[in-house]
Amino acid sequence: MTSENAHQDDLSAVKRCKEAYERLRGELAKVIVGQDKVIEQVLVAILGRGHALLEGVPGLAKTLLVSSLAEAMQLSFKRIQLTPDLMPNDVTGMEIIQEHPETGQRGYRFLPGPLFANMILADEINRTPPKTQAAILEAMQERQVSAGGKVHRLPDPFFVLATQNPLEQEGTYPLPEAQLDRFLLYIRVDYPSGAEEWEIARRVTSGQLGKILPVMSGEELLEYQRLVTRVAVSDQVLGYAWALVRSSRPATKDSLDFVDRWVAWGAGPRGVLTLVTCAKARAILHGRYHATVGDVQAIVRPALRHRIAGNYAAQANNLTSDRLIDMILEAVPADRAYHKPSDAA
Repeated sequence: MTSENAHQDDLSAVKRCKEAYERLRGELAKVIVGQDKVIEQVLVAILGRGHALLEGVPGLAKTLLVSSLAEAMQLSFKRIQLTPDLMPNDVTGMEIIQEHPETGQRGYRFLPGPLFANMILADEINRTPPKTQAAILEAMQERQVSAGGKVHRLPDPFFVLATQNPLEQEGTYPLPEAQLDRFLLYIRVDYPSGAEEWEIARRVTSGQLGKILPVMSGEELLEYQRLVTRVAVSDQVLGYAWALVRSSRPATKDSLDFVDRWVAWGAGPRGVLTLVTCAKARAILHGRYHATVGDVQAIVRPALRHRIAGNYAAQANNLTSDRLIDMILEAVPADRAYHKPSDAA
């Protein structure tokens, strides 16, 4: 296949991806009212072959969103309710002794845990102890589980959406910053608007929730994930993402004055990778074969809010990570011509 033919095939795939995204939003609208940004950000994380942390108060349809996505994509779905007494083997699986029905000999057999599904909802991940959190995060990173000296591959595609409740922190095990960095996106779910909440109450109490129909298959999703890696990114877009991340690090030559004053630590190299990958994923959702500065700006908060931390002075001034990111966006010019630096240090 010539490069011209490959390019045409990619353009056709981008068009199919946009059409699938529009049909998917239509199917989700049968059961989910509003939450357009959240849906887009979850899909961006899936196309970027990453995982997402979803934060929101109870009752905002987080479980319904993930299960409906799995249904529309024809993917297997498991929900794990994480509790303080949950052990790693309870989620990854374990070796059991089983007697052969014919020979009567006993041997070990691996019994897969609930992680062995395409789409996982790890509900209230901060309620389970660090040992179980680490087992889930290791499976997310390696996409495999080790038991009894054997490696068991997780299904592909594989996506974990972990949730945490921002209200109750007593008796929880907050994820360390280094583990938060493992999540591609940190998505916040806000309360619905007045009109949306009215519609939610009308639909649910009258039983007017529709049935989700399939929109794409797992194979098509894998095709779109591979397509993301081939989406073009100009030096302008790459340089903008690079500049945003480097300006977030205090006490460096690229840092901003207010960053030195209010930021404890900034985003690492995963921040740039996340911004570029997610900008490319968002581009194909909107039918474009190239990422733009606008794609970077649309995804910058969920991409960096768990990678930038304010210091005590920032907390005293009510400067959250989101506010610091907004200030960085205001300070870093989007229309500047960025070039690869001669000194990469």
